[in-house]
Amino acid sequence: MVDDKNAAPKVAREKLAELLAAEFPEAAHAVGDYEIEEIWFGGCRVRQRHHERALRPGGTVSGPVMMALADFTMYLAVLSAIGWVPLAVTTNLSINFLKKPGARDLLAEARLFKLGKRLAVGEVALRSDGDEDLVAHVTSTYSIPNGPA
Repeated sequence: MVDDKNAAPKVAREKLAELLAAEFPEAAHAVGDYEIEEIWFGGCRVRQRHHERALRPGGTVSGPVMMALADFTMYLAVLSAIGWVPLAVTTNLSINFLKKPGARDLLAEARLFKLGKRLAVGEVALRSDGDEDLVAHVTSTYSIPNGPA
């Protein structure tokens, strides 16, 4: 396991939020609807505020919304371990929807399993705030570019 909640991340939470806002101004959700609650080397926890626009018919959070949260959270976990490399990209994301999320905030916690020179592999656990049961489980691989960003 790569994640270590006692180890300092390569990029601090406040600095990461600042860099995301500057690099991705079109993605207001990167620093708006999402809150980076905690970050450590190889992992992080992100909160997505509940909003009616995230719902699909039947009153549940849509799959694409959960996938976006998981992908963003995994991206942060990768950056926590390699530093600010904005060109790191998703090469694979697989999601299992396990339970209908409650009508409240979603929490995503990512941790890296493997960190190599070119690839990072990890998982993201999605839960409704206040519920221990997973609503979705994600595995993902990120490609890490050569050299500085």
